[in-house]
Parts: sequence; C-alpha cells; structure tokens
Amino acid sequence: MKALVVYAHPDPQSYCAALHDAVLEELNGKGWDIDDCDLNAEGFSPVLTTDERRNYHNEAINTLPVQGYVERLRQADALVLVFPVWNFGYPAILKGFFDRVFLPGVSFNLVDGKVKANLLNIKALAAVTTYGGNRLRAFMAGDPPRKSITRSVRYVMSPAVRIKYLALYDMNRANDRKRAAFLARVRHEMKSFA
Repeated sequence: MKALVVYAHPDPQSYCAALHDAVLEELNGKGWDIDDCDLNAEGFSPVLTTDERRNYHNEAINTLPVQGYVERLRQADALVLVFPVWNFGYPAILKGFFDRVFLPGVSFNLVDGKVKANLLNIKALAAVTTYGGNRLRAFMAGDPPRKSITRSVRYVMSPAVRIKYLALYDMNRANDRKRAAFLARVRHEMKSFA
C-alpha cells in the first residue's frame, strides 16, 4: 500500500520535524510505499492564482498547475498529514495545498450542485499535529483543524476511510516528558495505521 505523507512545517529542527520523522520510520517499518511530500522543501506555492480560480471548475484544465501533486494524491491508498496548528488553523502552505490540489474532479465531483466524494482511493487518513493552546482553548475556538480533517477532508474520501487524529495540545507548556510521550503515541499509532 502507498501512503502520501504531507508535511507542513518550515523548520527542520522543530518538534514537528521529529513527528514527521517518526511517521516515516514507522510506516517504512510496516512496509508502506511512502511518498514523502515536504511542502516547504519542495517549494510548494500555496497561492491560488487568478487563472487557477477562474479555471477552478473546468476539469479539463484545472489540475494543470498542480498536476504532479494531483497524481501523487490519486496514487495513494492513505494520506497522512503532519503539521502544527497556528492561530487555530493550518499553516498557510497546507491550506494552500487543499485549495490548489483538492479540486473538482480530483477530491470531489459536483452532481446536481451537490458534492460527491471522489478520493475513493484513500482508505486511511491520519493527522499528526501540535497546538500551542490547550484543549479547552481549542474547543472554545471550535477546533477548526480537527473538524476540517474529521469532517470535510474525510468526506471526500472512501465512505469506509479510517481516521486517526493525533494531537498534542498545550505545546507551549509541554515538557520533555509530555513531548516524549506524544512521540511514543504517534509511533504506536503509525504501527497500526490502516
């Protein structure tokens, strides 16, 4: 099985980078064919251009600016997202990935004005993330990243998609023990992924 791992953090020395490395090591150890998509290292532009927006619904040409990323997504059996939560949202580069790659005809189809899932090849979805704020603050803000992953992103995939949402809340006050425990949890969950 093939996993597309989308990583969205600019600092290769961050804790998020350690989480990314752990995800790759565990999936590799389980025999996954891994496509490691480090958005920052690849120079992915998150900006949806005027032409891209105008051609958004034209399935004959809407994928041309991001064709390589579209093909990588279509070839995957699983999608793993590794990112920090900043200001209760995705980093801009990951939001741009969704805006530019999850297109009509790619992640969904419009049928009589209704969205129909089109990423039926994705059978497993995981998010590995950190929040600066605690769980209560995230809850009070509506926890948009969690809801987006477990609802809207999940909705465009196979109806039987298996989901893991692994979050370390209160990263700003996490000590070495708490960070180590979360890293161990991520390793454990990736060993049983899909």
